[in-house]
Amino acid sequence: MITVVLPFSPEHYFEATLQQFVQSPLVKKIIIAHDGTYLGTQHKCAGIKVDSLTSGKTLNAIINKISSNFLLFISQAQSITLNQVALERLIHIARDTNAGMVYADFYEIKEGKRLEHPVIDYQLGSIRDNFDFGAVMFFSVSAIKKAIKRYGKIDKVERAGLYDLRLKVSIDHEIFHNQEFLYTKTESDIRISGERMFDYVDPRNISVQKENERVATSYLKNIGAYLKPKFAKVPKSSQLFPVEASVIIPVRNREKTVGEAVHSVLSQKPDFTFNVIVVDNHSTDNTTAMLRELAKNDQRIKHIIPKRQDLGIGGCWNEAVLSEFCGKYAVQLDSDDLYSGNDTLQTIVNVFRKEGVAMVIGSYTLVDANLEPIPPGLIDHKEWTPANGRNNALRINGLGAPRAFYTPVVREILLPNTSYGEDYAAAIRISRQYQIGRVYTSIYNCRRWEGNTDAALPIEKVNRNDYYKDKIRTIEMRARIALNKKK
Repeated sequence: MITVVLPFSPEHYFEATLQQFVQSPLVKKIIIAHDGTYLGTQHKCAGIKVDSLTSGKTLNAIINKISSNFLLFISQAQSITLNQVALERLIHIARDTNAGMVYADFYEIKEGKRLEHPVIDYQLGSIRDNFDFGAVMFFSVSAIKKAIKRYGKIDKVERAGLYDLRLKVSIDHEIFHNQEFLYTKTESDIRISGERMFDYVDPRNISVQKENERVATSYLKNIGAYLKPKFAKVPKSSQLFPVEASVIIPVRNREKTVGEAVHSVLSQKPDFTFNVIVVDNHSTDNTTAMLRELAKNDQRIKHIIPKRQDLGIGGCWNEAVLSEFCGKYAVQLDSDDLYSGNDTLQTIVNVFRKEGVAMVIGSYTLVDANLEPIPPGLIDHKEWTPANGRNNALRINGLGAPRAFYTPVVREILLPNTSYGEDYAAAIRISRQYQIGRVYTSIYNCRRWEGNTDAALPIEKVNRNDYYKDKIRTIEMRARIALNKKK
């Protein structure tokens, strides 16, 4: 039998959503979470007044009321239509797999059309708090109670209780993805992927992010993947470098923007020597000709066309850092972005010199194609702290820009030969051993326009990217668990 948690809504769809559960013989009880406005007295239904549906207080109260085998949790008020035998399938799969939680693919209504919305498999590295489970999370009550007995009640949080619950359940039980479309929901967030991706750095969400960090850190401690704030010293190098810093620009077919990017580097006024290494990944437009002409006029520009034809952005980076032109520090600039002033390089290298770190990450401002600021504006990733940044980095999808590396370290680690997540993979790998320095003021303008690779992605590409980043985290978390076992 199932207990259903359903958030109340005064909208017309609520009654239809509710009646599916009222009429099902598999549903024992329906807990309707509301803010004091629900006055219904229907069969099987019990209201519970809450300030937040996903607070620790609410979830602990709900768990204490459950006497069924399963808990079906709907986390947002929205229109849900169960597909044929959906509840039966959830029960059978949960029993057959002994999973702690089951979730499924679904259909969604967008602009009047019913579209498939597949989700991805859960893995160890699916620790991020924005993992897409869809609208329905189906828990084994015995797994919940076992997790609470072993790891404690849901934390005293205002919004991160559901996050805490699924992490605790996942330690000893599988989170199982069923690739059947078990329900249809009306899409409540119609923003494109490029607009949603910065929600976690919205200043309005700071308190929630702090809660999520606390929950994630506790989870890492429980599974043995937490690292204390003790760092190895960055190794001194006997290598001779042609310049102090190199700006690396991987590029393919960016004839409209790469010239501006290069000039933003050449306009830098540091107290040290520098160059710019442009790795031209076999452009088919006018990019190559433009770069050749620029390189003729300024010896600081090193124009590299790789011999390989199979390089992603990470592979282009490796070509640059392994080249004879690379300086002591390798600094990132995307081919459609710009440094915000002529002191960006100086600011970054000052952190390397002062703090002796293996990597420096800056902050940037989101701008449109005309360099006008767009929401949310400054992306400073203040969730990174010297004490817990290396752990919290496993929870979030990005760490900031521009990224800069101490060349001897990045030459040893290298970047994955991919065009998504390559810099994130290098950063969390570096953070396993070394401290990462931060610049919290904007030193970089990141352009968002229709040609960006992540501006508006189809769900299949979003899923592929998310799965890969979860895999990066899985690799790193396993390495950290093994490292802690050796201590």
